[in-house]
Amino acid sequence: MLTFAEAARRAEAEVGAETHRLAAHGVTGMLIPATFEEGYYRQANLPEQLRRLFAPVNPHRIDEDALEPLTVQAQALVRTSALLDDAVQIFYRALGNAGLSHGEMHARRPGVTRAQTATVTPPGTAALHAVKRLWADDWSFDAVLARLDDTGSIALDARPTLLLAGPPGTPDSARAAELGVPVALVNAAGLVGLP
Repeated sequence: MLTFAEAARRAEAEVGAETHRLAAHGVTGMLIPATFEEGYYRQANLPEQLRRLFAPVNPHRIDEDALEPLTVQAQALVRTSALLDDAVQIFYRALGNAGLSHGEMHARRPGVTRAQTATVTPPGTAALHAVKRLWADDWSFDAVLARLDDTGSIALDARPTLLLAGPPGTPDSARAAELGVPVALVNAAGLVGLP
């Protein structure tokens, strides 16, 4: 787990270009590296479980009626699988170090505005659930169908996750103009997005 300032010292390909932009503007928050999500999938044996779940799907002749209930099952699988205790403790410590263990927060992917929210109390279980809901969004019907159409596979690469204070930001054209960017997301806490 990294603060945005720490993440900005890593390659954009690893942490996302938005993470670098947020760090450059002094936004505080936390980045969950893609490796943490990969570890979650491996430890819960999710790749094999998902492969078996979607085995009946023919990517060359997709039956959308058959696909939809599979995506619901896949989302539930991702949301309800357990992290190892060590990983959970690392997450809780990082959440506290980032100042996100109290109050409202949201989780989203760099460069994406769709977010999952939580009202957090220590140790941070609500934040962890928001992160897992965000990861489960990758298994929504539209997301899986898009992957099947684009690549002929349900396969998915893990990506970084951003955690920021307050509710998801809304576009603020004045702030975007001030910063010289196309879109700036702002909430009551200030700047929370430069997708």
